[in-house]
Amino acid sequence: MHELGLVFALSDLLEEVAAEQVLSRICRVTVELGEVSGVVAGQLQDAWGWASQKNDLLRGCQLQLKTVPAVTVCNSCGRTYPTVPQGRICPHCGSSDTQLLRGNEFEVAEVEGM
Repeated sequence: MHELGLVFALSDLLEEVAAEQVLSRICRVTVELGEVSGVVAGQLQDAWGWASQKNDLLRGCQLQLKTVPAVTVCNSCGRTYPTVPQGRICPHCGSSDTQLLRGNEFEVAEVEGM
C-alpha cells in the first residue's frame, strides 16, 4: 500500500512546517489529490487515521482531500478536454498527441495549526 508511504512522507513534511511556523499542534491539513494520481482516497484516509494517532503533533488532525479534475491538452489542435471520460485520444480531432495538464497532483494546499 503506497498510501501509507505517502502518509509517512506527509507527516515528515508537516513536522518541518510545524517547526518553521512554531506550531505545537496541527488541526487540519488539506491535500489536493489529482483524479488520476493513482492514490486511493479511502486507503489514504485510513492510513492517515492510523498514523496521525501515533504522533502528538498530528493526533486528531483532520485530513481534507480536494479532488483535482484531470485535464488533457491536445498538442495537435490545442484544445483541452476532461481526461477520465476521454482518455489519451483527443475527442476534438482524434489525435493521440496529447499531454496531461493537471490531475496527477498530491500536494499540500493548506495547513491549519496552533
